Amino acid sequence: MNTGTAIDIPQFRLITLSGRIASGSTTLAKKLAHQLHWRHLEGGEIFWEAVRKKMGLDPKDTDLRPDEEDVLFDRQLKKILQEDEHVVVETKLAGFNAQGIDNILKILVVCEDKDGVDQTSIRIDRLVNREGASIQEAKEEVIKREINDLEKWRKLYANEDPQWVYYDKSYYDLVINTYFHNQEEALSMVLDHLGIKK
Repeated sequence: MNTGTAIDIPQFRLITLSGRIASGSTTLAKKLAHQLHWRHLEGGEIFWEAVRKKMGLDPKDTDLRPDEEDVLFDRQLKKILQEDEHVVVETKLAGFNAQGIDNILKILVVCEDKDGVDQTSIRIDRLVNREGASIQEAKEEVIKREINDLEKWRKLYANEDPQWVYYDKSYYDLVINTYFHNQEEALSMVLDHLGIKK
């Protein structure tokens, strides 16, 4: 919870952060919300954890949650995106869902080498270090969960297009690459984009 007066940014009332698992979006979202004195809403985790507990599922079993739960969540998310202000909204589909909605800065966080290749092994390693998971558990979380999510969302939102991904850079206003930039540099890049001195 942030204390202090929220910093008003005239052109943006909301900021969305999206990224693949362990790309660095959560860390950046928390740091940014703290810096701006904005609320941080980690929508995807709140949503998935509630559904997972209700259904008794393992964290990686995102393919077993009913489609209606995703549709309901996205409807609630769009309401927040359209109506709220001074919120950093962090969830994989936030930037995608914010298309066409005014006064939202859409940020994508990636972990890619100079050729634009996702560094899956680094993301797995981050998950191991962050959550103390085994390498096998982290691989299942990063690889299996991502495949499950993409299959579901392609069916719900992209007419089964096998090429569709929520991390398509064309959906975003700013892309931060955590392969080349550490946490502090990533935060500085966003603040610079917003015209705010740290």
